[in-house]
Amino acid sequence: MTGDVMTAVAEPVEVLYEIEQLPVFQNRMYDSESAAINCPKGDIRLIENLKTGLVYNQAFRPELMQYDDHYQNEQAVSPLFQAHLESVMQIVASAMGRRSIVEVGCGKGFFLEMMLADGFDALGFDPTYEGDNPLVTKQYFSSELGINADGLVLRHVLEHVQDPVGFLKQLRDANGGSGKIYIEVPCFDWICEQRAWFDVFYEHVNYFRISDFHRMFNVVYESGRLFGDQYLYVVADLAGIKQPEIDVEKRVRFPGDFTTQLTKKTKEDPNSELIVWGGASKGVIFSLLKQRAGQKIRAVIDINPAKQKKYLPASGLLVEAPGAVLPNVQVGAKIYVMNSNYLQEIKDMSGNKFAYVSIDRE
Repeated sequence: MTGDVMTAVAEPVEVLYEIEQLPVFQNRMYDSESAAINCPKGDIRLIENLKTGLVYNQAFRPELMQYDDHYQNEQAVSPLFQAHLESVMQIVASAMGRRSIVEVGCGKGFFLEMMLADGFDALGFDPTYEGDNPLVTKQYFSSELGINADGLVLRHVLEHVQDPVGFLKQLRDANGGSGKIYIEVPCFDWICEQRAWFDVFYEHVNYFRISDFHRMFNVVYESGRLFGDQYLYVVADLAGIKQPEIDVEKRVRFPGDFTTQLTKKTKEDPNSELIVWGGASKGVIFSLLKQRAGQKIRAVIDINPAKQKKYLPASGLLVEAPGAVLPNVQVGAKIYVMNSNYLQEIKDMSGNKFAYVSIDRE
């Protein structure tokens, strides 16, 4: 063979973090322990691209991502999270107005229904929507629909998309080449600051910093952190989306002691059993990796009825309602809270009878 076959040149990267065999879907619940343990799994090879400056899982395999009705990621059960959505709605109203708004990837439609109830003129698009609101179209937002909205809302979608810049360009074209966009994603700076190894998921292929969006858009109208700094948001001019270039002055500062707390035994008896409050993403990874590190999990608690009496992926742990666990827990025992944002809510719900350990403040 001569040189007529072209091979792709790999872009330079720096490996930040690697871990094997995490569940592909941390929010897919299972009806049996064995099905949960044997769930589909994938590897994490988190890298910083030294050309674009973006951070993503280089080992991600999109063909593994098959969503179905067993996927449970509804956080709006919590009053605290509802308050967060209220604050998001005010940002959207202030930055983009209340007319001609499209929510892309509206999921089960909770936030869209909030906007509609507050007087927004809004539509939703999501092929996995299960409700019956005629203002939600069960397909992807595309140019074929002929809709040019003043503003697009993209909440917790972009971290799941393998080519985020390409996806944003598709949204720009679908919206007639213009419009503002509100983007909300987990904050990678917070993950690094808190050594939050329990916040790295296979399902999240991308990990963003605010500086990334300033390099991805010509115009960013506003940006900031939300939800106890765990999320970041930007409002940007969709017409100005571009391929980012790395800023060497703003390289990722990934902590060398990222997993120290993972292998650290509990402060009491190292053989004690952990009680975990939170059966969503953080709880899934926390329980699984603690289990792999040789620590026993006594119980997993969650207030979401859709998770109760179901099993967590990979670990095979059963999720129970608070009332099924707490009466059998000694007063003063430690309960590991998966998200400190919910700490007061959990204390109130459990009568403030226990010792509460927030894993992101430990």
